[in-house]
Amino acid sequence: MTVSLVIVSHSEKLAQGVAELAGQMAPEVRIIAAGGMDPDAAGHSALGTSLAKISAALESANAGDGVLLLADLGSAVMTAESVLEFAGNPADQQLADAALVEGAVAAAVTAAGGASLAAVRAAAETARSAGPAFGTTASPAAQAAAAPSGRLLEEDLVLINPMGLHARPAATLAAALGAMNVEIEINGVDAQSVMMLMTLGAGQGSTLHVAASGADARRAVELVRTEVENGFGEL
Repeated sequence: MTVSLVIVSHSEKLAQGVAELAGQMAPEVRIIAAGGMDPDAAGHSALGTSLAKISAALESANAGDGVLLLADLGSAVMTAESVLEFAGNPADQQLADAALVEGAVAAAVTAAGGASLAAVRAAAETARSAGPAFGTTASPAAQAAAAPSGRLLEEDLVLINPMGLHARPAATLAAALGAMNVEIEINGVDAQSVMMLMTLGAGQGSTLHVAASGADARRAVELVRTEVENGFGEL
């Protein structure tokens, strides 16, 4: 069982598209689209949000481990909040303050790893950061490199699969590494974040510099090496 997702959008097609994209990353996670208004007599759904649609999606998605809602714009957020209020704001149904696409992908990958609702929500809400900003504090791996006690492990690996580090392998790595007690970066970004890995745009022949510290550092580096050498199962 995993945390489920409900995607709320003014557009029925947009909600379905986001659900499809996130579902490709985490096929075992239940993701329900709740976009657009209720259909008219011809079966067409106008732009807007529907209390009934969102309520039905919540009921369908709730398999016992909690449901996280993600919404696209302000009024969609308000409608989702109203649905939760009518339901009595149950602790196992929450609305994320997250960018819709990035948040849904990050939440789906995190949920696939068996994370709690709180962890899935946190993953969605932190996914909006596209990369490190200038002048920010050094990353955990960089800090470990400066401190001998950090036991930093480093390795360079060359991508051999034709499509490189695209969405599916990024999701595979992020989900597996996220379950480990490790601080790990690949080419300077957080390797436990699928969105950060996807920003690398690393294609076939690219070198991945892996830097890890923590209790599971060796196991994490070995996992990345095995996946890269196996071409993420795409060869």
